[in-house]
Amino acid sequence: MKCEIPCAHGRAQDMRKKILDLEKISRLLEPSPRERKEVRKKVISYTEEFLKSIEKLKAYNVTLDKGAGILDSPIGEKGIPIDDALGLLRENVDFPGLNPASGGHLGYIPGGGIYFSSLADYMADIFNRYAGVFFAGPGAVRMENMLIAWMSKVAGYPKTAAGNLTTGGSLANLMGIVTARDAMNISAKDIERSVIYLSKQVHHSVDKAIRIAGLKECVLRCLPLDEKYRIIPSALERQIQLDRKNKLNPFLVIASAGTTDVGAIDPLSEIGDIARKHRTWYHIDAAYGGFFILTDEGKKKLSGMEKSDSLVIDPHKGLFLPYGLGVLLVKERKFLNASHFYQANYMQDTLSHTEELSPADLSPELTKHFRGLRLWLPLKLHGIEPFRTCLEEKLLLAKYFHAEIQKLGFESQLEPELSVVVYRYLPRKGRADTFNKKLLDEVVADGRVFISSTLLNGKFTLRFACLAFRTHLKTVDTLLKVLKEKVKILERQ
Repeated sequence: MKCEIPCAHGRAQDMRKKILDLEKISRLLEPSPRERKEVRKKVISYTEEFLKSIEKLKAYNVTLDKGAGILDSPIGEKGIPIDDALGLLRENVDFPGLNPASGGHLGYIPGGGIYFSSLADYMADIFNRYAGVFFAGPGAVRMENMLIAWMSKVAGYPKTAAGNLTTGGSLANLMGIVTARDAMNISAKDIERSVIYLSKQVHHSVDKAIRIAGLKECVLRCLPLDEKYRIIPSALERQIQLDRKNKLNPFLVIASAGTTDVGAIDPLSEIGDIARKHRTWYHIDAAYGGFFILTDEGKKKLSGMEKSDSLVIDPHKGLFLPYGLGVLLVKERKFLNASHFYQANYMQDTLSHTEELSPADLSPELTKHFRGLRLWLPLKLHGIEPFRTCLEEKLLLAKYFHAEIQKLGFESQLEPELSVVVYRYLPRKGRADTFNKKLLDEVVADGRVFISSTLLNGKFTLRFACLAFRTHLKTVDTLLKVLKEKVKILERQ
């Protein structure tokens, strides 16, 4: 009995010594002011070198190893100098493949990477504010809710709207479809007779969302499209009537405000009227095209967007932010909340702090990055005007390219609705599909600009997608020059 207290005391001392020994190594995660300054200086220098050269850098770099050198430096017990780390990035990550920050990125739907967003992300990572629950980060949550309210107003939604800043349009579409499912009371027993109406031009993330949401056994109606690849409203009306007659349950209509393939805008207002008449949920994927509503031309073309029940819109597309910020807006917040709210015992301290809606109650995420800061800071520093003007520039560049490409002998039958143009060359001999595939490969290998392709009515078709904020008239003229050069070479073969 006499040795118990000394033994316990000895064990406590041993434990304290072990903790202090561990602390010495743990504190390596907190670099000194001098170390922070040294590393930060080199990182800033590396990024500034990139930005200073951005006009000269290729949009695409073909390499043999495709960044495989990164695997030659596995994660180990000890760290490496910042110079070595930056060297690995330079050779294996930031050089090979597509340069998404380039104004020459004219394929897919380009994003952005405006500078002030990077500073916002830097601050968000340093302060690590938790923007998931109002109790923990009231200012951060207020900021994100303010941004949601601003975007809701831009889209024409009422004050009853709510939303969430997501990782991108794919998650936003999933959340919108889950909200529609629950709001329309679709349970397991209803799925096989419930009908979803959409277009074959809808973004593939919608098909994926339908599957993940447990709705893959619903009846999927791919509606007829007009010559501009837009849903024909009268066909939707007839199909809903027929389905109701056959004892099916029409519950969800999905339209697009700017398809990825051709930039088509479905007749949003007419579809909205039909959806309301038949009491179906109306979801619009405006991930690409939605922010064109900031322009006068876009406002006219996107009329009817406000008739939707839910809407997806991507700031990392139309507001030129770095990848990682999409938005879901829902006209009536109660539906978004009902689908995503959950309360755990360990969250009970937050219950009395309900002045603002918490993002954790409106999305699948509990832990989340403070995404709002990357949108708020550039909007506050720049104001809306440069964003609107940049979007207007892209609309005009698409019209310009559409006119000029035809002068080079290309076929481009669709007038661009937004900033996507589809086109193909009809060679004097050989198959057009084969020729255009070779042309695409030649342009990508050249690297000055990057373009993409799609299949339209089974035909291999080239795409001009103009949304990168660094894309200007000089860039488009370069693409026209490259296409002219490559066509001339291929025609000789």
